[in-house]
Amino acid sequence: MRTATINRNTAETRIAVTIDLDGTGHYDVKTGVGFFDHMLEQLSRHSLIDLHVRTEGDLHIDQHHTVEDTGIAIGEAVAKALGDKRGIRRYGDALSPMDETLTRVALDISGRPWLVWGVEFSQKRLGEMDTELFKHWFHSFAQAAGITLHIDLLHGENNHHIAESAFKGLARALRTAVEIDERKADAIPSTKGIL
Repeated sequence: MRTATINRNTAETRIAVTIDLDGTGHYDVKTGVGFFDHMLEQLSRHSLIDLHVRTEGDLHIDQHHTVEDTGIAIGEAVAKALGDKRGIRRYGDALSPMDETLTRVALDISGRPWLVWGVEFSQKRLGEMDTELFKHWFHSFAQAAGITLHIDLLHGENNHHIAESAFKGLARALRTAVEIDERKADAIPSTKGIL
């Protein structure tokens, strides 16, 4: 069973995350930030990773800690569920179209976290969510999961579509990368023998 539960409690947030990498895309997400919930639901649905998230954050200040710490907790859960990464495909990529928007996502479950972010928004907020927090979420997730992650907006005007395309692209790339490769199910996918 490639599952994990992470409880992250700080002076700023209290978070419980449970994931199942071999799920069906079932989600139950409550962070207190509606648009963020919508994006995490897209991540689960299109990756087929079951995702249960409960976040209580200091939203009376702003959304920063809620979004950042949720990214860390989900990333830690992915890393924990992957274990030694034996048998995974490791790499994944996706072109994610949504109407006028097209986003390219490529990732490597390398153990060397990095984010290359080529996405811009023309609005400061979507719903009640600050758009500058999207980059911060992807960075926090990639760092905690140990993933090299490249996200580039190729076309796009509608800010909702841009955000959703990035999350759906991550979902589809992640789905491929965490899948077990039947041809090498017993091997670590690296010439080093460790990831």
